[in-house]
Amino acid sequence: MASSPRTLDPILGIFTGCFAYYLYETNPRTERPPEQRLVELVRWKMQKGAVEGTSWDSEGS
Repeated sequence: MASSPRTLDPILGIFTGCFAYYLYETNPRTERPPEQRLVELVRWKMQKGAVEGTSWDSEGS
């Protein structure tokens, strides 16, 4: 049985968005400095939260 468009469209959309962002970060013309890439920014945010004693789960409460 083939997948319905309802199931396939969100998966294709997420894949396309992630792939587009990857190309944006690695394209030589638009390449961001290493310290401003998404992975480094997430790592910095997690380290900052660990130092302050907060976690991602408790930010909203």
